[in-house]
Amino acid sequence: LAQRLQMAEYMALTKMIERRLQLQEAKAKNVDVPDLEVKQAIQQMKQQGETVDEKDPLNISTVRDQLTLLKVVEREVRNGIMVGEAEMKRYYKEHQDRFALPEEYTLSQILIQPRSADTAAEALEKARIVAAELKRGEKFEDAALRYSDGPNASRGGRIGLVRQGELLPAIERAIASLQPGGISDVIETPEGYHIVRVDEKTPKQFRPFEEVKFEIQSLVFQQKSEDVFQSWLVELKNKAYIEIKF
Repeated sequence: LAQRLQMAEYMALTKMIERRLQLQEAKAKNVDVPDLEVKQAIQQMKQQGETVDEKDPLNISTVRDQLTLLKVVEREVRNGIMVGEAEMKRYYKEHQDRFALPEEYTLSQILIQPRSADTAAEALEKARIVAAELKRGEKFEDAALRYSDGPNASRGGRIGLVRQGELLPAIERAIASLQPGGISDVIETPEGYHIVRVDEKTPKQFRPFEEVKFEIQSLVFQQKSEDVFQSWLVELKNKAYIEIKF
């Protein structure tokens, strides 16, 4: 606990020092925040539901400092950052899963539902018997008609098209590695015991680069901004001699 408290104190002090160094740099670079900008910022804060006493000099000073920090970072860090086409394409290639479209499946299921909490074991045993019959070659549609308690039993258990994210997590995990024609083991969910067959599976597809280009530009810009900001902070610290003792 003592170490955690010491670390928290160190982090708070570090943040305070970094803030002070940035404000000093802003002063050295003649970054100015007019009174009108401070008043406008306070009005925006009030419109967003924040309580700000604009007659309190401390509040005015805090808002002015925050605007000064934004301005100096914009000038010294963000204004010099460019994001090229090659960078965006490289990001797209390296993070392609981020732009994946939800996979689509056509499914059929057999659902065995316990009649009550006391019959859960009985329902599980029934599901295991059905699964064993399917492994021995029983036709899925016939088993669904005979055993399933699901609303699609009369259609041979056919659910139809579903997208990734629309299924119960346990079912989604169970069918993730199944190929078309594959049948899951018994899956337990709050609804009961499921046996699911993947009838069709759409190969993973991705949003095209041109569609996500501006989204990528923003992501890469933010990433580069953070990197340049951290380097800038290091430069500010190197210009000042700071020793923190505990």
